[in-house]
Amino acid sequence: MSASSSDEVFEERFDEVFEEIFEDTFTNIVEAQTSNQRSRAYIERNREGGQDRLWNDYFSEDATFSSQIFRRRFRMNKDLFLRIVYGLSENYPFFQHRRDATG
Repeated sequence: MSASSSDEVFEERFDEVFEEIFEDTFTNIVEAQTSNQRSRAYIERNREGGQDRLWNDYFSEDATFSSQIFRRRFRMNKDLFLRIVYGLSENYPFFQHRRDATG
């Protein structure tokens, strides 16, 4: 075998090994990206129930908590909060109650 023949064998073997490593690396990258694109788990948080409890605790006729507790929890007088709510709902359609997709 001559020197040029051994160089050709070396180059061929080098190319084969390089292609194997490249393909393995590429496959690993593609698999890692597809595994990260899973959909997120949905967690039911019962938001409607939370809204009902908030209303019953602070804003209903026979509220569970007094105005003093409202002030301590939200750092605002209940009357001031209600004035802000009324002012926003009167002037901005975004804050007006309207029908949504859930009815």
